[in-house]
Amino acid sequence: MNKKIMLLALCALLFAFSLSAQAQQPAGKVPLIGFLNTGSASDPVNALRRDLFRQGLRDLGYAEGKNINIEYRYAEGRFERLPELAEELVRLKVQILVVTSATAARAAKKSNVTIPIVATNMGDRVGLVESLARPGGNVTGLTHISIELLGKRLELLKEVLPNVSRFMFLDDTTTYGYKGVAKETQSAAKALGVQLQVIDVKASNSHIESVFQTMVKERIGGFIIEATPSINFQRKKILALAEQYRLPAMHSEEEWVNAGGLMSYGANSNDQYRRAATYVDKILKGAKPADLPVEQPKKFYFIINLKAAKQIGLTIPPNVLVRADRVIK
Repeated sequence: MNKKIMLLALCALLFAFSLSAQAQQPAGKVPLIGFLNTGSASDPVNALRRDLFRQGLRDLGYAEGKNINIEYRYAEGRFERLPELAEELVRLKVQILVVTSATAARAAKKSNVTIPIVATNMGDRVGLVESLARPGGNVTGLTHISIELLGKRLELLKEVLPNVSRFMFLDDTTTYGYKGVAKETQSAAKALGVQLQVIDVKASNSHIESVFQTMVKERIGGFIIEATPSINFQRKKILALAEQYRLPAMHSEEEWVNAGGLMSYGANSNDQYRRAATYVDKILKGAKPADLPVEQPKKFYFIINLKAAKQIGLTIPPNVLVRADRVIK
């Protein structure tokens, strides 16, 4: 009997202690995360990636609305709004800013130098981190090292188009800096004995249409396109023009091939959004972004869309087809 009384007393004591501890927790204890996206909330790709980030948090024990809150902001392709949106999130006193590109990371870094910034897809790292191993400031995250893969993309496109000697690289050169891009393109082209012209793509329908008309006029046989934030915002238009002018393209992200593009070679960008949650978790547990190495992709995927090839009258050589990690039929 005495044992039962002692057990009940102990349970009551533990329960009271638990209530006391909960009562002592300050209001606003639940961490607030800011999520800044350069694109549109209605874009299916952005919606998927947002959900993957949430899933990554759930896998680590976070439940949105319970032990973590997230404020979302979308620039809708108007990149001049990024500083304003970043400052808005800073005023909300978010503990961490999660950004979807280097462009958004720069806006967030300019708005503050203390709040940790986690980039899900850091292409251009100049001015953001001191090095991949030791970022050194308030920015860290994941990189898809896309521009460094230009040579491989050109090589694969050349294998699909063995008789083509003139290619074009479509890029928003303000993202990487024109000089760096030009150097990479010319090195890749020289190694393959082809011409590769770089053209700066502006985020407007009229300009994009003129780019395709230029490629036809100059007898460009195929093109490579870099999925920068501004170019991503015009994905649907660019894919439609590629089909209209029957121009084979190599893309930097699988999402373009899923949407109707011909081929892609690059990291799994979607998985990087899920992985970004691990950075959020580490920082919430006390880690400093300056000490968290920027994560590089360990594997790159080659995707081919045979349906898209058929639409432009192109046959993919068997020796290229067998090297694909995934084939869309």
